Amino acid sequence: MSKDTPYSKTILITGGAGFIGVNAARYFAEQGWTVVILDNLSRRGTEDNLRWLRERTALRFERADIRDPAAVDRIVGDIRPDVVLHLAAQVAVTTSVTDPREDFEINAFGAFNVLDAVRRLSPESFFINASTNKVYGKMEEVGVVERNGRYEYRDLRAGVDERQLLDFHSPYGCSKGTADQYAIDYSRIYGLKTVTFRQSCIYGTRQFGIEDQGWVAWFTIAAVLGKTITIYGDGKQIRDVLQVDDLARAYEAAYLHRDRASGQAFNIGGGSGNTMSLLELLGYLEAELGLQIPLRWSGWRPGDQPVFVCNLAKAERLLDWRPQIDVKDGVRQLIHWVRENRDLFDWLK
Repeated sequence: MSKDTPYSKTILITGGAGFIGVNAARYFAEQGWTVVILDNLSRRGTEDNLRWLRERTALRFERADIRDPAAVDRIVGDIRPDVVLHLAAQVAVTTSVTDPREDFEINAFGAFNVLDAVRRLSPESFFINASTNKVYGKMEEVGVVERNGRYEYRDLRAGVDERQLLDFHSPYGCSKGTADQYAIDYSRIYGLKTVTFRQSCIYGTRQFGIEDQGWVAWFTIAAVLGKTITIYGDGKQIRDVLQVDDLARAYEAAYLHRDRASGQAFNIGGGSGNTMSLLELLGYLEAELGLQIPLRWSGWRPGDQPVFVCNLAKAERLLDWRPQIDVKDGVRQLIHWVRENRDLFDWLK
C-alpha cells in the first residue's frame, strides 16, 4: 500500500461540526479516512450538522473549545492524527469589530493552541490552516475599475497571487493573519509540515449563512424564504466563489502533495472562472426562483474589498487542483437544499 493511500489514515477536524467542517468530514469519510471532530457546538446549526453527519458515517466526536489548551493537548496527544485540519474560528468581520477580544482568543490564541499541540505532541501530523483572503486587506494600491456594472482589477486579469503584500484590516484580519503566519513559521522554525489556505468565498449545503458571513448562502436562504437582504456597499463588488466539495478536494490534494506544499500559503477560491458580484447573484436567484427579492442598503463594512479574485496558478502547479463545480450549478444545488430543509431555518421566522 502506498504511503499516500488514505485508507486507515486519521484526520482531526477542529470546528468539524461547522459548515466547512461537516462537508470535509463527510468527504474524507467517503475516501476511507477515520474522522475525529473537535467542536464546542456554539454556533447555530452545528448540532444539526453533527446529527446529519452521524447518520451517514462513523466518527469520533470530542466536545471541546480550542481556547482550552489542556483539552486540545489531550485530544491531539491521544489521537496523533495524520492530518489536523484547523477550521474552528470566529468567522465574521462585523463580530470581530464588536468583540475584538473574543475574536482574538478564538482565531489567534485558539489556533496557536492547536498548532503548538501538534508541535509538542504529534509532530508528524500534517497541519492545514484555514486562513482567509482578508489577510490581504483592502489592497488599495491595486487598481480597480468598473466594467459592465461590476468592479474588476484593472490589470490582474488572472486574480491575486500569493506574492500580494499582507495588510491586515479589521480585528478579524489581524487574528486570522496571526494564525496564517504562525502556520508558515512553524514549518520554517520547527520543521512541521504545514500549509495555510487563504480561502475566498466558500458556499454550499449545510451552511447557515447570516448577513455578516457566508453571503452566497445567506442570499440564497433569504431569497427562498422571502426575507429582506441587506446590501453593504453598492452591490457591484465581486468575489470568486468556491463550492465546498471543491474545497474538500483541495484539502486532500494538499495532503497528497505535502512534501512540496509544506510551509507555504495558497490562495484557494473559485478563480477567475467562478466570479459573481452581489447584484449578479441576486439577479440569478430572482431568475431561478421567479420572484423579486426585497432589498435594503447599508454602508461599506470595515476592510471590505471591492474585488477579490484568487489567482489559482500556484495551487494548480503544486497541488494539481482546480475547481470543478460551476458557480451557477453550485447555487442551483444550494437552492434545492434550502427548499428541502426549510425546517432548519425556523429561527428566521
